[in-house]
Amino acid sequence: MSRNLPTRSFSLHRSVLSVPAINTRALEKTYSLDCDAVIFDLEDSVAPEKKEEAREGLKAFFFSARPLENKEKIIRINPLSSNFGHADMELVLALEPDAVLLPKVDEPQDVMTVSDLLSDADAPETLRIWAMIETPRGILNAAATAEFGRTPGSRLDCFVVGLNDLRKETGVLPQPGRTYLVPWLMQVILAARAYGLDAIDSVFNDFKEMDGFDAECAHARAMGFDGKMLIHPAQIEAANRHFAPDEAATREAEEIIAAFADPSADGLNVINLNGRMIERLHLVQAESLVHKARLIAERK
Repeated sequence: MSRNLPTRSFSLHRSVLSVPAINTRALEKTYSLDCDAVIFDLEDSVAPEKKEEAREGLKAFFFSARPLENKEKIIRINPLSSNFGHADMELVLALEPDAVLLPKVDEPQDVMTVSDLLSDADAPETLRIWAMIETPRGILNAAATAEFGRTPGSRLDCFVVGLNDLRKETGVLPQPGRTYLVPWLMQVILAARAYGLDAIDSVFNDFKEMDGFDAECAHARAMGFDGKMLIHPAQIEAANRHFAPDEAATREAEEIIAAFADPSADGLNVINLNGRMIERLHLVQAESLVHKARLIAERK
């Protein structure tokens, strides 16, 4: 990774569960779930006439006596151009979650506007920005939006792909394997990796069809996604399993770290490890993988 890029966090994003903010029972259930992060949704899953009720319910949940531990908390707002976006942002500033998720990000300006708003309100730097990439313009401008994430104070940490809206706007049919969507998914991955962002794959709509979900998780992991956005707790176990480092990869990463820590490797960018040439860039990847494996072990 270029030394000019911001340092990526080592947060776990294997399973990112979306919960309607209007659903009090679902909010309470998040305490007992083993997902890595929760998106509290004020947008698509909340009817217009229920938006204010959802905000009040989410405020009560955040201010309850029981903290939601070991999970990142993300609030998905309505677009600022809507009748609800600015009230949602006021709630975000009051609750100070780990991140605010912006829907339908088309271009860098969409992120810049919220970034400036957070800075003007003196929001803590720990309040980050995630961006939904779910429109044709969002895909086309993914690299430019990710590049904005390099700007000091931008707060941009993560892309979340939204294929339901993208399919609707392009006419691509929801087929197994996502053949005609793969080029666009890889475009998002490439942009995220070029500028040091995490990338979360889209939801799988049928939570009862576990074989299909399992296959799509494997597919997303092979493409390089960090995790998957989920719509139901039944999907958590498979997502955690697919996006976790496997034991063999973890052992190899530990060997790479140990090899570069040896005094004989001082000043070397390439070393010989068991007959393989390992570059120092592999050390950065190994450290990230081992750190994630340790975070998973601590959660257990």
